[in-house]
Amino acid sequence: MQSREGQRVPNVTFRVRENNEWKNVTTDDLFKGKTVVLFSLPGAFTPTCSSTHLPRYNELAPVFRAHGVDSILCVSVNDTFVMNEWAKDQEAQNIVMVPDGNGEFTEGMGQLVDKANLGFGKRSWRYSMLVKDGVVQKMFIEPEKEGDPFEVSDADTMLNHIAPTAKKPDQVVVFSKVGCSFCAKAKEQLTAAGYDFVEVPLDNKVRGKVLGAISGTMTAPQVFVNGKLIGGSEEVTKFVAA
Repeated sequence: MQSREGQRVPNVTFRVRENNEWKNVTTDDLFKGKTVVLFSLPGAFTPTCSSTHLPRYNELAPVFRAHGVDSILCVSVNDTFVMNEWAKDQEAQNIVMVPDGNGEFTEGMGQLVDKANLGFGKRSWRYSMLVKDGVVQKMFIEPEKEGDPFEVSDADTMLNHIAPTAKKPDQVVVFSKVGCSFCAKAKEQLTAAGYDFVEVPLDNKVRGKVLGAISGTMTAPQVFVNGKLIGGSEEVTKFVAA
C-alpha cells in the first residue's frame, strides 16, 4: 500500500442510481475545483464501517465544512443499490456515497486487495485522503496487518491534520424513561443550550439496573457529556448555566 500523495486521482466514471434513474458521475464532478475528504472502506454494512468509520465522518462533517472542506466522500467496492441503502440505514446525510462497484477507482489508487478468504472478492483497503482540485495532498493508509486494522483513517485523525485546534461537537447521551417530566425538562434545557443529544429510553424492567450500573443512581434522567456523568435535571440546569 503506497501513498499517492502529489498525484491526481484516477479518472473514473461511477454508475449511480438516483430517483430510479441511472446517472454517470465522474471524478471531475466529485473533485474538480473542490477540497475533498475521501475515506474508503471494505464494505457497506460491515461492523467497523457502520459503527465507527462512517458515523464519525458524518458527525464531524459540519466541522470539516467550517474549515474549508467542500464535501466528504465514502468509497466502497459495492454497487449503487447497496450504497444507497446503507446511506439510508446510517442516516448519512452529510456524506456523498460513491459506489466503486467495479473497483476501478480503488485499483487506480493502488488500494484494491483480495478478501476472497472472507467471500468478499476484491475490496478496498481502508484509507482516507485529502484531495484538492483532484490532486492528493495527504493520505492516511491503514498499516498492513492481518484482519481489518482501523488506526489512522478515522475522521478525528483527518480533522486533526486539517485543523488541529478545531472545536469538535460534544457527544451527549440522555438516558430517560417514557412520561418522565424531569427527563423532558433536561432535554429542553440541552436543546435550548444548543446540544445535539442522543436519547436512550429505558423501560421499567431494566431502567434501575442500567442506570445503577452506569451512574450509581436509579433515577431518570441521567445525562452524560463526552463520557462524563452530568446527572439528572437539576445537574443539567447547573451544567448549561456554567
